[in-house]
Amino acid sequence: MNRKTALLGLFSALAIIFGYVELLIPTGIPGVKLGLANLAVLFLLMRYSWREAALVSAVRIIVIGFLFTNTFSILYSLSGAALSLLVMALLKHNPRFSVFGISMAGGIAHNVGQLLVAMVIVESISLVYYAPILLISGVVTGFLIGALTTEVLKRVR
Repeated sequence: MNRKTALLGLFSALAIIFGYVELLIPTGIPGVKLGLANLAVLFLLMRYSWREAALVSAVRIIVIGFLFTNTFSILYSLSGAALSLLVMALLKHNPRFSVFGISMAGGIAHNVGQLLVAMVIVESISLVYYAPILLISGVVTGFLIGALTTEVLKRVR
């Protein structure tokens, strides 16, 4: 139990650091991020379970939100992360999906979750025009995070 608590603390700290670093990297497109913190979440999902991944994801979002962003960012991030984790957890048990596929589906789901919340907040479906950009970025960043996670999974016992 103590070892698992320490492990989750370590991964929470890593996810917070990755999330902060991500804030410093401009993408030039509003709402598009690299998803570096999802490396820790995807690793935990693949190695342990959705519970550990959800805990670290929530801790990261809340800490980053209160330290560096605002309440709306927390809301967007939580909605995206929840949908992403749900999709990834379901796909994890499907042998046809590799870590790459799971990560890309998670990236797409994260962006869809955020877009849906944004449409509810602004009370307009017109934001759907932004969906193609978010879907493409979800695939690209999901692929990159999937590649990184695959390498980390190979190297960490």
